[in-house]
Amino acid sequence: MLYVTYPKCTTCQKAKKFLDAHNISYTERNIKEENPTAAEIASWYPKSDKKIERFFNTSGLVYRAENLKDKLPTMSEEEKVAMLATNGMLVKRPILVLDHKVLVGFKEAEWKEALGIAE
Repeated sequence: MLYVTYPKCTTCQKAKKFLDAHNISYTERNIKEENPTAAEIASWYPKSDKKIERFFNTSGLVYRAENLKDKLPTMSEEEKVAMLATNGMLVKRPILVLDHKVLVGFKEAEWKEALGIAE
């Protein structure tokens, strides 16, 4: 399983602690050093059961600097995927890539369910 993170992100730190506390093995990837490719994003978002817009880090500086709030509604799906692939800081994190599902952001209950962890 792939864990895509930004080490300075407090939500990512919580997610990492969660994974470690439950002895879940994963491969960690720093999103700033190796941002997701367009092909990865295109394959991940359908597995997330979320719209592609949910992959954007709407609270990030790059998102605001690019004025994406106004641009996204007129962009095609392909343009959105390509935009996300240009800069890892545009991408919401953490991302946990499982064989059958992709989790975006950290919601403990959602992660427990996807990972089969009992309450």
